[in-house]
Amino acid sequence: MDFLNKLTGGLLVAITGLMVLVECGARALAEPVLPWLIVLVTAILALQVRPGRYAFVLVAVALTLALALLDPEWAAISQKGLHTAAFIAAFFTALATLRSAAQTSPSIRRGGRFLAQQPPGRRYLALTLGGQMFSLLLNYGAIALLGSLATASANEELDEEIRRHRTRRMLLAIQRAFTSTLPWSPLSFAVAISTALIPGASWSRAVIPGIVTSVLMAGTGWALDSIFKPRLSRPRLTHTPPGGSWALMLPLMMLLAILVISIAIVHLASGIRVVGLVMLIVPTIALTWVLLQGSQAEPGQTFRRHLADYAFVELPNYRGEIVLLMMAGYIGTVGAPLLEPALVGLGLDLSALPTPLVLISFVWIIPLAGQIGMNPILAVTLMAPLVPSADALGVTPTAIVVAITSGWALGGVTSPFTATTLLIGAFAKVSARHVGLKWNGSYSLITAIILSLWVVTYSSL
Repeated sequence: MDFLNKLTGGLLVAITGLMVLVECGARALAEPVLPWLIVLVTAILALQVRPGRYAFVLVAVALTLALALLDPEWAAISQKGLHTAAFIAAFFTALATLRSAAQTSPSIRRGGRFLAQQPPGRRYLALTLGGQMFSLLLNYGAIALLGSLATASANEELDEEIRRHRTRRMLLAIQRAFTSTLPWSPLSFAVAISTALIPGASWSRAVIPGIVTSVLMAGTGWALDSIFKPRLSRPRLTHTPPGGSWALMLPLMMLLAILVISIAIVHLASGIRVVGLVMLIVPTIALTWVLLQGSQAEPGQTFRRHLADYAFVELPNYRGEIVLLMMAGYIGTVGAPLLEPALVGLGLDLSALPTPLVLISFVWIIPLAGQIGMNPILAVTLMAPLVPSADALGVTPTAIVVAITSGWALGGVTSPFTATTLLIGAFAKVSARHVGLKWNGSYSLITAIILSLWVVTYSSL
């Protein structure tokens, strides 16, 4: 197992390096090697994951065989699918470096504890705003960190009724904060995948409308929490004020500023795609952060040990997630050409549908697909190639991205199969389906209606 872990970690780091070369223009050097590395790392990971993940590999193989029998262009399509899988693996590996560095930072934990200890009147809003900042750095790790701190804070409450309400409200604020960053964050898979799939789309064009989507989602959550506060059967005791001040959030804000400014400057200077720069700049910042955290006595040794732990221990431990994400991207890419003739045979012509209906369908279909276990990456890579081009729809590519990321974010709060609902359910000791449909049911329905109106409004601007 130790050898397999080292081989897995080494391959994932190599794939990330090659994808950076591709994004920087060295396609001729890197692209011929990437498909073989993806096949190799998938085969190695498939030997180590549970049957539920292994099934995705079998489906990918079956679809490839079907494509080979039905489509003469199967080799090119399969290679495109492997490139998509390589991009996803590299993006995940790059983002995980920042999560790894943040987990060893005392300042990050102090900031999270301060948010979790806010008084009831501003706790939800504080966790929403602070949770968004944590989510940019830690991705799903933000839910794990803030969720553990929130439940620890709630468990200090002696009144069982108050403790139950506080736990639910705090965890929902954390989950909705994370999902509200998906429509605009350059570090989110929602932005990375949708801008890669939609010709002419880019993060720089999608960031402003994506922030509007984020505000609508976060604002709806805060409004519902404020309006429908739980009624207590007896008056609550005085809340203990949190230790520290908002100055504890300054290190996090400075790190985010460095990250965003670095990406923006290099993007403007080089013209390299933002998602490509993420794979280069995020690990660079993470490595610098780890080096600064090292002990003064042996900084070099601490740095090398952290690198080895990350590559050969932490990365292989994500094997289940990596297989799921890579295969979702591959299956969607390979499955779309097989699905298109079936739709034509059924007489379903997407180009004949009204443009607003096509855009709104993303907002609703992606969350609904999540209810039957379809990962958003799979749903989007399967649907996007079937949708008429932006020119044919009479809208900008950004309008399609806004629709996709809106549906993707809603899927994150409703699907019982996503990491967000699974983590929140684990902290709350309820099922993920309970979190997605009961706790978030009304919120998701109201937000879906609001986002549908926003998507149509933006497309007509």
